[in-house]
Amino acid sequence: MTTLPWWQTAVFYQLYLRSFADNNDDGIGDLQGVIAHLDYLQELGISAIWLSPHYPSPRVDDGYDVSDYLNVHPDYGSLDDFRQLLDAAHARGMRVLADLIPNHTSDQHPWFQASRRRQEPYTDFYVWSDDNQRYGDARIIFLDTETSNWAWDELRGQYYWHRFYRQQPDLNYDNPLVQEAMLDVMRFWLDLGLDGFRVDAVPYLFEREGTNCENLPETHAFLKRMRAMMEAEYPHAVLMSEANQPPMETLRYFGGKPGHPDVPGDEFHMCLHFPLMPRLFMALARADRSPIVEILQRCSPIPKNAQWATFLRNHDELTLEMVTPEERDWMWQVYAPEPRMRLNLGIRRRLAPLLDNDRQKIELMFSLLFTLPGAPVIYYGDEIGMGDNSWLPDRNGVRTPMQWDDTLNAGFSVARDLPTPVIDDPVYGYHRVNVRAQWSDPNSLLQRIRQFIHVARAYPLLATGDMEVIQHDEPALFAFYRTDGTTKVLCLHNLGESALQISTPAGADLLTGERIGPGPLQLPAFGFRWIKV
Repeated sequence: MTTLPWWQTAVFYQLYLRSFADNNDDGIGDLQGVIAHLDYLQELGISAIWLSPHYPSPRVDDGYDVSDYLNVHPDYGSLDDFRQLLDAAHARGMRVLADLIPNHTSDQHPWFQASRRRQEPYTDFYVWSDDNQRYGDARIIFLDTETSNWAWDELRGQYYWHRFYRQQPDLNYDNPLVQEAMLDVMRFWLDLGLDGFRVDAVPYLFEREGTNCENLPETHAFLKRMRAMMEAEYPHAVLMSEANQPPMETLRYFGGKPGHPDVPGDEFHMCLHFPLMPRLFMALARADRSPIVEILQRCSPIPKNAQWATFLRNHDELTLEMVTPEERDWMWQVYAPEPRMRLNLGIRRRLAPLLDNDRQKIELMFSLLFTLPGAPVIYYGDEIGMGDNSWLPDRNGVRTPMQWDDTLNAGFSVARDLPTPVIDDPVYGYHRVNVRAQWSDPNSLLQRIRQFIHVARAYPLLATGDMEVIQHDEPALFAFYRTDGTTKVLCLHNLGESALQISTPAGADLLTGERIGPGPLQLPAFGFRWIKV
């Protein structure tokens, strides 16, 4: 029997390092704080941790503006702390991924400072121009803050190119030295024992006139180099792509030959499933499975040596870039009724508030996460139904401190002042919503998510098996089989607020142990079943 790569059936946990756990009492989360809570993640059933950027940074963009690729931000600890985290996670059977930010650096990075002064070999490490009209077909991504992709540098006397904030100049991947430098950055962390990277903003590495400067052939060629290096030198490690693109363009980041699963992928092992994520919310709001079914059809097949990384929410806004303008306006009305809840072309809200803190809907969405093809990614705090604070600037509202217990600052820190306040409202406040209370309650959301994780890990076919959608006259019923050729699981989801009467074959519910059918079964509003038939 072929052994699957670990990442194809893993359950990932994305944690925002600054807000997870403060060990040295300065009010800022750190690596030692993560180490102190690894037992919690292990008991939850997590197989791999994905860390938000840990590098030194001025933090104009929450650490995605890197000023040193080969070190740890002093707020979070040291390289020795990073090694300790890797060792402690590995001792518990967990892997660790970090963010890699190859597209741009901070304007405080020594490379950029040298490039501004035309010091070799860094003169052409960035994209410089006398003309700020070049690449005019490229969209502006941070529409709320930027009016151009060019910024003037007085010292150099030229414009530099940036796809995000002006404090984040884009690297020049037409320079072979830049390509080699980024591969060496990867080697540095993999040599320490890191198990892979979630790679940020991959569609934008190259620029070409007359294009939108996204998904260019040159970009894919470099990514194939990156994968080839990994395969040759670090075959255990994984590359996960962040490419928020239309379905066909997203599929290309697996490499291989789209539509031909037998041709091995030669770019990313995994791609975050951006096409699927907004359609889950769309289907729930419409009580209609069609948005999910249609996007899954458009996003398959993928290479057999690849995998989707599925997610409900993450550290960014719920992005609506890749839906139609009409769908975006409708989603804003349904899920972000207040303008402050919107950011760029998305929604800056956590899972529970998006679903009106409706326990049935939250569990239903998690059920979809764990039964649809792909390896699930959980955002820290969503397992307990944490809320958000849309009054905080930018994306900080979905990056508030983890709520561990009902003591001072939710058990996150004993510091007097926190850079980001804990949530203390009547609905989502830490006195009501926290890990300690839910861990001791067998009927809590946390225990339900823990059950989902352990059942999913016991049945890897839920991540990698074939999927067969069952046609039904009731649009709110989303029913499908997952099978690996020997075991078959029937997954039933009611996306509507009215109970459904359906007929099922004989089997056993994987979540309750209850014997099912054959015969009629009532699926309650927003109900679900995982039935081994």
